[in-house]
Amino acid sequence: MALSRLAFVGLGAMGLPMAINLVAAGFPVHGYDLRPESRKALETAGGTAAETPIRAADGADALLLMVVNVAQAETVLFTEGALDALAPDGIVVLMATCPPLAVEHLAERVAARGRRFVDAPVSGGVVGAQAAKLTIMAAAPAETLRFLRPVLDALGDRIFHVGERAGQGATVKAVNQLLCGVHIAAAAEALALAGRVGVDLDVVLEILSGSSAASWMLGDRGPRMLEDMPPVTSAVDIFVKDLGIVLEAGRGAGAALPLAALAHQLFVSTSGRGDGTADDSQVIRAYRLLNGDGA
Repeated sequence: MALSRLAFVGLGAMGLPMAINLVAAGFPVHGYDLRPESRKALETAGGTAAETPIRAADGADALLLMVVNVAQAETVLFTEGALDALAPDGIVVLMATCPPLAVEHLAERVAARGRRFVDAPVSGGVVGAQAAKLTIMAAAPAETLRFLRPVLDALGDRIFHVGERAGQGATVKAVNQLLCGVHIAAAAEALALAGRVGVDLDVVLEILSGSSAASWMLGDRGPRMLEDMPPVTSAVDIFVKDLGIVLEAGRGAGAALPLAALAHQLFVSTSGRGDGTADDSQVIRAYRLLNGDGA
């Protein structure tokens, strides 16, 4: 049986290009978002705009959720009634970054209503979403994943089956975000030290980027750390949320995560002083304040 209709809820910075890529791949997509302009953009791209989540999900074979958190997913599925509107044996695909235990509990509630569940968080940001080059970490029974694979292939170029149980995809995404957050904080600490002693930061960045100290985050965020107001590709508050999820995953697994906890506090302090919507590279401002160098 082929997928004949998709529902997509959450047409934000990543969700909208993802839904548009599904349309471009030939899938009939019915999309919903609170913002009328997002629904209009999907319609302009050839999709169908729905006025409510339940209308988007009506008769759909799969419902993709690119929402902020599990609470929003629960509202869409249960309060708004989208789950019961899905086709019998329809699939709920949660693609947002969420705590593993919360994902497990959500999957149990979905299964109790006779629908299938795929835990499939993504990595790659807005750029990856636009280019259909996301990394997708999917946890679901192999048969369910095979059925959904054409959809995932239209969204990403690196699809991994990380396990059969809901929550395993969320855990892998938490591990990814742990490293991302710590790497950004470490790069900020290094460049703040170099700036403190007055060396040319452009030269330092060039040296580090070509040495064993290099990391993907240093190469991507480092140049923006040298700017006062860089364009926002990922906000500080995203890592406040994501590292919070990492710490929750650690508590659930009984695992100590001291580096993640420290990085989280640096992002929290940056957000707390009013920079939550700034580019996440600006966590370097926390170090400048700690050092008495201003922001």
